[in-house]
Amino acid sequence: MTRALQFLFFVLVRIVVLFVLGLNVRRRELLPEDGPAILVANHNSHLDTLVMMSLLPLSKLSSLRPVAAADYFLKTRAMAWFSLNILRIIPIDRSRATRREDPLAACHEALNKREILILFPEGSRGAPEEMTALKKGIAHLAEKNPQVPVIPVFTHGLGKSLPKGSFLLVPFFCDIFVGAPIAWPGSRDAFMTTLGVRFAELS
Repeated sequence: MTRALQFLFFVLVRIVVLFVLGLNVRRRELLPEDGPAILVANHNSHLDTLVMMSLLPLSKLSSLRPVAAADYFLKTRAMAWFSLNILRIIPIDRSRATRREDPLAACHEALNKREILILFPEGSRGAPEEMTALKKGIAHLAEKNPQVPVIPVFTHGLGKSLPKGSFLLVPFFCDIFVGAPIAWPGSRDAFMTTLGVRFAELS
């Protein structure tokens, strides 16, 4: 039943993406056909996760796992049910006081199951069309999974269609730029530098 609800929900999402946003995806062929893989994108809107999940075929829904903040997505019973069962998020505890020894343990497990993670390395949504500093959690994840491709994706326009603090969807033509996979370069600093450069190139 839950799987059917997820499928129907994302059919509706794709209709909105196609007819309201007019999404234009550049270099779609660089998206992964199968997992394990990590998609990393800039974060400006509540639409980001839904649009990222709509980039891959509906047949891949069961393997897509957005990584999201537990304190936000699990704060009410209804939101928690939707987040865990429809979006199928991997909740991350952002509180240093209560987090587990390895907050990324569930992400490693998902990659071992050949799933595709969706990550926003800025951590939280920024101002429309403005990137903030990248957090190093993605480097820790890549270091422990060096064989897994990390694919940068830059979105343009989603922050104007549904900016932070707004609940009214505004039709706005949006572009998605997919970058070439980043291989683990051997150090976290080198990885973060490469990721930052790649986002700058895509933007």
